[in-house]
Amino acid sequence: MVDLAQTAIEFSAEVFSEGDVYVALCPELSVSSFGPTPQKAKEALKEAMAAFVEGCHELGTLEEVLQEAGFSKQGQKWVGRTPLAQERLTATL
Repeated sequence: MVDLAQTAIEFSAEVFSEGDVYVALCPELSVSSFGPTPQKAKEALKEAMAAFVEGCHELGTLEEVLQEAGFSKQGQKWVGRTPLAQERLTATL
């Protein structure tokens, strides 16, 4: 089992605005949070990620969830995959 006190997770964060609120999203794990500024939204996302990881740990599913989301373990750190490319596409419906 993973010792959370000795573990770190590196993840992507997307920040966008929805009206007067900023939303921060970890797309790999579909975890999000919000705040009045982009920085506060990112801080709230870190807290949400910590709670998500702790919950998975308590359920005994942390390693499985992270691996299925494309994370790999590098020492005591879980690292998300790095995209080869990132772009916006349009599909005709």
